[in-house]
Amino acid sequence: MQFSLHPVGNPRQNNPKCYKENEMDRILHLSCKRPRTKGILVALIIVYVFMAAGWPNTLQQKAMAMAMDGGQADQDKPAFNQVSLAKFEEPWAMATLPDGRFLITEKAGRLFLFDEKEETKTAIANLPEVDYGGQGGLGDVILAPDFQESRTLYLSYVEPGKGDTRGAKVVKATLDETSATPGLIQLTDIWTQTPKVSGRGHYSHRLLFSPDKKFLFISSGDRQKFTPAQDMATNLGKIIRLYPDGTVPTDNPFHGQKAPANEVWSLGHRNVLGMQFDARGNLWAHEMGPRGGDELNVIFPGKNYGWPVVSNGRHYDGRNIPDHATRPDFAPPEITWTPVISPSSMSIYAGEVFPAWHGKGLFSGLSSQALVVVDFGDDKRKARELYRYELGTRIRNVTSTADGRVYLLEDGKGAHLWRLDPQ
Repeated sequence: MQFSLHPVGNPRQNNPKCYKENEMDRILHLSCKRPRTKGILVALIIVYVFMAAGWPNTLQQKAMAMAMDGGQADQDKPAFNQVSLAKFEEPWAMATLPDGRFLITEKAGRLFLFDEKEETKTAIANLPEVDYGGQGGLGDVILAPDFQESRTLYLSYVEPGKGDTRGAKVVKATLDETSATPGLIQLTDIWTQTPKVSGRGHYSHRLLFSPDKKFLFISSGDRQKFTPAQDMATNLGKIIRLYPDGTVPTDNPFHGQKAPANEVWSLGHRNVLGMQFDARGNLWAHEMGPRGGDELNVIFPGKNYGWPVVSNGRHYDGRNIPDHATRPDFAPPEITWTPVISPSSMSIYAGEVFPAWHGKGLFSGLSSQALVVVDFGDDKRKARELYRYELGTRIRNVTSTADGRVYLLEDGKGAHLWRLDPQ
């Protein structure tokens, strides 16, 4: 096991001198120990200036958050050490087994059992063949609700189609550890992205079970084709809701329509890589925007989230896209980010190792190279980014375990698996 400690956290806790932690602090020149009333007044003035000057929404949101809590959230930011446990090649997802071991996928088509206590990494045999390249390959892995008895897990991956086409697929399988080499048996098809198209981006294929364990949710990206997200003749650019065996629930919002519309729970999505239910039963999903405009949404059945008709970002070539505010008929995002954070996964923290994070969203960031902490708000307060940890490398996945431990997977070749230990 490779132990490398990297202290990360609130420099105000570690350094008595004033420390300008991020862009907002540099702009506001907020002191380390500022009076609450003064901080609120300064932040409200800056919000007004930002709004008048047309500054990016992200900076307006952060200034408003400071105004509402007097900067308290930033002062409560816990520090941690990163402990390197192992390395993987282009990892994509991880799931925790009941005995504390991890299942970790690699995009090229490999699945590993990692045992932190024994410091071992074991390859699992009999994986399906994947279409590897670009953003595609082996994707998500989650456990069936009855895994303890059935040993059933679910995988998403990319399979080839006819000609130069491909699409995401979901299967379930049984993890067999009765022989010397663990392997998958009884692979069963659950769902397929329709239609298969050219290109190697925006598969999404994130998997999630509902809190009652009765339904399987699948995010299906727009495959960088834009318009299918609004086309009910495809399941691209949608969030899908199925029974665990792949059949379609009769209470889906578009049930009765021709397949695949009957699978659809919500539409108008670009590239949803993180989905989680909070303690109140709300389904949250973040998705990558184009050039700006990453989003966090609350997902409601039958709602249209607007892509590609609206976005708070622009096309990569600079062409304008109307903002969400221009089309109130579409469901608006709870948060947008410009510049983007490139959110790649989501965990809602329910442990006590980091008490300040309880009930908060932990988002892994690719281009932001950060762990982003989000408050989902309540009936009186909007969702908002609380703060972020700039880690200096692309983060592919964040996972929190039942006992409150937090793990990060780095993106790319020779990627670290880190455990976060509180300071």
